[in-house]
Amino acid sequence: MSFITLKPGTLLSPVPAALIGSGAEEESGLVQNLMTAAWTGTVCSDPPMISVSIRPSRYTYELVEKSGEFTVNLTDRGLLKAADYCGVRSGREEDKFARCGLTKVRAEGLRLAPAVAESPVYLACRVQKRLALGSHVMYIGEIVSMGIREDLMDKSGAIRLEKAGLIAYSHGVYNALGEALGFFGFSVAAPEVFKRRMKKLREK
Repeated sequence: MSFITLKPGTLLSPVPAALIGSGAEEESGLVQNLMTAAWTGTVCSDPPMISVSIRPSRYTYELVEKSGEFTVNLTDRGLLKAADYCGVRSGREEDKFARCGLTKVRAEGLRLAPAVAESPVYLACRVQKRLALGSHVMYIGEIVSMGIREDLMDKSGAIRLEKAGLIAYSHGVYNALGEALGFFGFSVAAPEVFKRRMKKLREK
């Protein structure tokens, strides 16, 4: 099969459909907002760091510029409609938490940016670097804490994200993450280890 060459574009897929929580002190008091961002990803493991790219026209940009903090909230099927809505409406015009029936909770280690109580996982981040790249500004944030829904932790303390029903975004379409196909290192695992691990994954 041959390739067709196209002009450059942002076709990396799939990517997370994440809700970005932000907050800042204004003259009227504390304001907090949500926006949807697909352009977020891991950039470092030690210290743990994540990036999110935001257009300067977005209200979230203003809040992150003022506070230097944000949360990345992963989304599941139950948050699908809210994730879409928060990507097409502005927090300057309405409280998107209230509009979507979502609950603000304190993100451990942050003062202003809230997490989403209905999210299966949140990452609380403090901005370490700001890169103006063109259409977007990339914020690199150090992860200062994580919140994991209790039912996603097994008795041994392992995180079971395969139980979360996470969604991803691929070229304008939301997709549910599906069948487990392998695990890290499966290509070099002994056949009996592969069989045992995959059986355990599929039973979750």
